[in-house]
Amino acid sequence: MTREIRSWLSDMDGVLVHEGTALPGAAEFVDALKAAERPFLILTNNSIFTPRDLRARLAATGIDVPEEAIWTSALATAKFLTDQMPGGSAYVIGEAGLTTALYEAGYTLTAARPDFVVLGETRTYSFEALTQAVRLIQGGARFIATNPDVTGPSAEGDLPATGAVAAMITAATGRKPYFVGKPNPVMMRSALNRIGAHSETTVMVGDRMDTDVVAGIEAGLRTFLVLTGSTRAADVERFPFRPTAVHDSVQDLVALV
Repeated sequence: MTREIRSWLSDMDGVLVHEGTALPGAAEFVDALKAAERPFLILTNNSIFTPRDLRARLAATGIDVPEEAIWTSALATAKFLTDQMPGGSAYVIGEAGLTTALYEAGYTLTAARPDFVVLGETRTYSFEALTQAVRLIQGGARFIATNPDVTGPSAEGDLPATGAVAAMITAATGRKPYFVGKPNPVMMRSALNRIGAHSETTVMVGDRMDTDVVAGIEAGLRTFLVLTGSTRAADVERFPFRPTAVHDSVQDLVALV
């Protein structure tokens, strides 16, 4: 018996947009979710932008997503740290998406004996900031990173991302970070809790087997892989797990909402 799909989680880059352009069916898919009043969240491991920023960026492509329907690795990290140590302190390497999330969660951002060093995405990694992070971790600060992605996309090609920079800090300190973003089930569970959804009746839509699909599987969700992003159809067989279904694009999912 096929379980009813009552709520949806969807990755953003490679599913809804690519390099600032809406992908086929993306606007229709989001409009269908809203029209059917289905609980949903758009997820991203990118911690640079706030939900307000991302809402504006999506709107510029013709996709109308409410600000409260966007869940970032920065927000998940802030939620995780609040659960671990309410009202704590952190030395942060990142941009507005991360610093705003932590500030709004009641965290003090400081380089003076912080409880945590939190590494996020930025296009301007500073050697001085990384040196400070290394010394604080050596001094006892716990090491947290927003996501494990080692590269990020750009119009010119791949860029080093959080996972790659975290590896450098690990090499200098001998301390591995705790990664909060996908594929960590922590991010998925916090997303489900945010919309009051149950794993049995929720689907995860993504374009990557190694983050989106495995994250959905480990959180107990059904998983739909779309072929508009990183993973190609021929790549699926290389993995020891499979998505529930493979679709050409989110256009195919509009009728399932």
